[in-house]
Amino acid sequence: MRTRALFVTRPLDYPRRVSRHFRQKTGEEQRATWLELFFDLVYVFAVTQLSHALLADLSITGALKTLFLLLVIWWAWNYTTWMANWFDPDAVPVRVVLLGVMLASLLMAAAVPNAFGGDGLLFAAAYVALQVGRNTFNVVVADHGSTSNLSFRRILAWSVASAPLWLAGGVVEGRARVVLWLAALALDYAGPYARYWTPRLGRSATADWSIEGAHFAERFQLFVIIALGESIVVTGATASARGISAITVAGLAACFVSSAALWWLYFDKVAVHAQARLSSAGDDAGRLARDAYTYLHLPIVAGVVLAAVGDELVIAHPGHEASLWQSVAVAGGAALYLIGHLLFRYCMVRSTSDVRIVAVALLLLLVPLGTAVPLLAIGIATAAVLVGLVAVEQSPRLSRM
Repeated sequence: MRTRALFVTRPLDYPRRVSRHFRQKTGEEQRATWLELFFDLVYVFAVTQLSHALLADLSITGALKTLFLLLVIWWAWNYTTWMANWFDPDAVPVRVVLLGVMLASLLMAAAVPNAFGGDGLLFAAAYVALQVGRNTFNVVVADHGSTSNLSFRRILAWSVASAPLWLAGGVVEGRARVVLWLAALALDYAGPYARYWTPRLGRSATADWSIEGAHFAERFQLFVIIALGESIVVTGATASARGISAITVAGLAACFVSSAALWWLYFDKVAVHAQARLSSAGDDAGRLARDAYTYLHLPIVAGVVLAAVGDELVIAHPGHEASLWQSVAVAGGAALYLIGHLLFRYCMVRSTSDVRIVAVALLLLLVPLGTAVPLLAIGIATAAVLVGLVAVEQSPRLSRM
């Protein structure tokens, strides 16, 4: 019998007495539950923490630290999304576990500003608690000896293997913490690609990963909305704090247009086509879910976080000449977002978009050019490129996925 993998296995593998803990397969599209939407509120706060951390240290060191923290937060949310795609959030045991994961996520997010300082152990312990605790629940719920139990044991083994590295990194300081945490993160991210190979338990086949495609895609779409929401909040809050004036209104308008264009470029066609592709992928759905969503949505989200930092800079200091890193935030965030789109599209349908490649090139060109002009000018130029891309893609002749 083939072994199963990741967070899901076929419904018939579960005994009748525990079936109430899993989503019922009705053949209809499933939607995100109220608990999942409530759960996401913690990650609204987490994304805000990340953008503020980067704004406080807009340098290569600050960018690398923020990227690392984003990778950890993303992994915690991602694993929980896989779990909730199979387990029924309305089942009381599942609900309790998700609320526990939510609390751990909140503690982890609260520790973000000082994660590389005095709150390192809190950050690491919260992450380990939610990963190991959730995966232990999966093993306990699945009937001992079943293929589902075997699959969840593999995942738990990988979480337990990285836990000492996370905790040890939280105890030590400086370079030792960085080395230990990088090793732990690399181990966590390698798990799905290694198909959770575990001694004596073997590894999984991606063809055995079963998901409800519509629900799974919707959850990632909602996270993109969370990230875009941070841009809107930053735009309004910064404008209000600075005081309303003509130049503030100009900056606010440019940033809002950019955010609206980012939303349009993902949700007009990309999200719809990708969701349909995932729902009809059959045995290939698990691989696509892992590659296109679990991994390749990262640059999309990272691009929005970086763009939110750029929005705050444009509105707070519209007339200031931009530094290189400020220019990277304003134009580079949008470029990274579109690069994520291109990678996502290629993974899903093995094709690309020439007009989006041109837009990326123009945005990257704005980065060095932006150091010679005020921040507001870079913001307006970035918005113009994005709006131009939207307009071109609305042309029937050039419109693609």
